[in-house]
Amino acid sequence: MKKALTIAGTDSGGGAGVLADIKTFASFGVHGMAAITSVTAQNTLEVRAINDLPPNIVEQQIKAVADDIGVDAAKTGMLSNAEIIKSVAGVVKKYGFPLVVDPVMIAKSGAILLKEDAIETLIKYLIPNANLITPNRMEAEKLSNMEIKSIDDAIKSAEKISSYGIEYVLIKGGHLKENEAIDILYHNGEIKKYSKPWYHGCTHGTGCSYSAAITANLAKGYEMEKAIEIAKEFITMGIKYGIKIGKGHCPVNQNAYIHIPAERWNAYISLKRAVASLLLYPELYRYIPEVGMNFAYSLPKEYSFDARDVVAIEGRIVKAGKKARVGEIKFGGSQHLAKAIFKAMEFNESIRSVMNMRYDKKIIKKAEENLIVSFYDRNEEPKDIKEKEGETIPWGIENAIKKAKKMPDVIYHEGDIGKEPMILIFGKEPAEVLKKFGILTVKYFNTK
Repeated sequence: MKKALTIAGTDSGGGAGVLADIKTFASFGVHGMAAITSVTAQNTLEVRAINDLPPNIVEQQIKAVADDIGVDAAKTGMLSNAEIIKSVAGVVKKYGFPLVVDPVMIAKSGAILLKEDAIETLIKYLIPNANLITPNRMEAEKLSNMEIKSIDDAIKSAEKISSYGIEYVLIKGGHLKENEAIDILYHNGEIKKYSKPWYHGCTHGTGCSYSAAITANLAKGYEMEKAIEIAKEFITMGIKYGIKIGKGHCPVNQNAYIHIPAERWNAYISLKRAVASLLLYPELYRYIPEVGMNFAYSLPKEYSFDARDVVAIEGRIVKAGKKARVGEIKFGGSQHLAKAIFKAMEFNESIRSVMNMRYDKKIIKKAEENLIVSFYDRNEEPKDIKEKEGETIPWGIENAIKKAKKMPDVIYHEGDIGKEPMILIFGKEPAEVLKKFGILTVKYFNTK
């Protein structure tokens, strides 16, 4: 396993600093190590107190892991004073491992994390011993002693910072007023831009996590430009799916990078198995509506934004004589069931799966004997809802839940002009929905 070291301060709220770095390293399968420079008492609102460790203790931490475990790449974060910077610069020069400098100067809350008189020390001692520096706009302005208002200004600033003896300069675009989040990489007079859509989500720990992601990928052997490309994707996801906790600047989600692909795979496999079992039901064709049957499973609520986050059957399950023909299982396979799940998750976020089936009064009676059942009347649908494509289902689901005063297992409606009546079965996962389907239909199997 590759090993990455963070040389930085702590954040007791877990959003930035060493804690963010270690979580980032883990997301890339890299063993994380830490040399603590300062201990801070902070949360999403403020930094309440800072205690800098003695420089020799910082130095000994670095030596301890480098001498025994080894360091494939390292990064610096909060280096509060000139003495710590000099100590770190000396020891990293001795070992010669790849080094990313995140010149942390001001916390998201506005607290000063780098003393003003230490900036020149950073320029003189640490920057020449690093491979990459990753300032945001404000930090780049301090380092280059110039105002940055545009991409062109950022390029000029990067060129000036590179003259301090560092090979790569990455000026982050999170504070530039552009249409997208554009980062500028300066290397030997050449410019490369890394651009991603803006997400105004959780941003606490963005700089720490971004530089840590670059460090992790350098440790894994990627070239600098590729490491930055991967890290840009990582931090964009971290912001988009940020962890909405605390009363201030909520933290980025380092887990999203690995959690979402895992959740997507699990959702796909779970639904695929359930559909395979469903197709074994005797005389399944009897329960398929004229518009077809579908079965869907959403990612967890924090990762679900639209139908592309819901796996379903594209083309549905349709009747082919007395047999059932099934379409392809894929994400985005059903706009209608996605809307039903999203509305249900507003009331109970554990309800992530739903199936539709043919309406039958005998099935509704069986449901009422065994499960929680509710309904909505499409004749009561407001005109403005009826006129908007796709609004009927969310309106109907919400009405049915409010009638039941809890999340029902089954919601049905008896149709409208040109609209087929329908039954929806809800559950936490496809296997649970399938079990409920069996409860409703088992007495009718093998009937002629």
